[in-house]
Amino acid sequence: MTHEPMRFAVFGTGGLGGFMGARLARAGYQVGFIARGANLAALRAKGLRVQSVDGDFALPDVKASDDPAALGEADCVLVTVKTWQVEEVAQRMAPLIGPRTLVLPLLNGVEASDQLAAVLGEQRVLVGFAKIISFLAEPGLIRHVGVQPYIALGERDGGQSERTHGLRLAIAAAGITAETPQDIHAELWKKFLFVVGWGGVGAITRAPIGVLRAHPPTRELMSQAMTEIAALARARGVLLAPGTVEQTLAFIDTLPESGTASMQRDIAEGRPSELEAWNGAVVRLAAAAGIPCPVNDLIYRSLQPQELRARGQVRFE
Repeated sequence: MTHEPMRFAVFGTGGLGGFMGARLARAGYQVGFIARGANLAALRAKGLRVQSVDGDFALPDVKASDDPAALGEADCVLVTVKTWQVEEVAQRMAPLIGPRTLVLPLLNGVEASDQLAAVLGEQRVLVGFAKIISFLAEPGLIRHVGVQPYIALGERDGGQSERTHGLRLAIAAAGITAETPQDIHAELWKKFLFVVGWGGVGAITRAPIGVLRAHPPTRELMSQAMTEIAALARARGVLLAPGTVEQTLAFIDTLPESGTASMQRDIAEGRPSELEAWNGAVVRLAAAAGIPCPVNDLIYRSLQPQELRARGQVRFE
């Protein structure tokens, strides 16, 4: 892999990809951004601006396109699109892929690495996830409002490698906390358990986290949803530690009272959400494993009409 300078491509220049890519570019790496529509027009005209709790900065001249072929090969492709776009993106990624290119998905959910590997091959694709609260405030402007930027990454077989070590160092040099956990799959499922248990209950109740955790029935509902996900992870061979659900609820107790999950906000505002990759994935994967998940199944079925409306497949007031 080329290290000086490392070449990154960011496939999906929203709140996550735009911020991580901007940090990498500011650190001196070559970064190409895949974007579209008004966001792409703004990137080409004015560059990329970041408003951050860690300090604002701007990149007046960035390389951006809606055509991967215009960017050329990268050493690492960060996949930061929405979960329902992964399979389409995998089909379009060929111009970014060289002999040693690594593909690192940073999506919410647990299926992206498998989906990418099915198209691009086992050896190219890593497992990863990110933590940050950031969003696209307007075309060309990323707003980072909380959580220090963090990326975890690892090999699909769960092992450590020279290439993941090198990528971790490169990302860390851009001021992003980067780790290669001993068990990347366990860490990925811990995050999945957190966002899906919280996000699903938040979406059906439309209540902020302060209410969900303080009201015993909804706290128990979150606990049950997370317990089902923990059982699913273990059924799939993921070594989640005992007490993971309790630790996750304790972390939820530290969050700002007004907090809401991204899926919850999308559904409340009538936008397409990641329901299929969150509670929907739990339902599908649990059925394949032959284990029950009644709480997640109820959440998924209850939210489906709103999801279908957001995607224009049904109409109702």
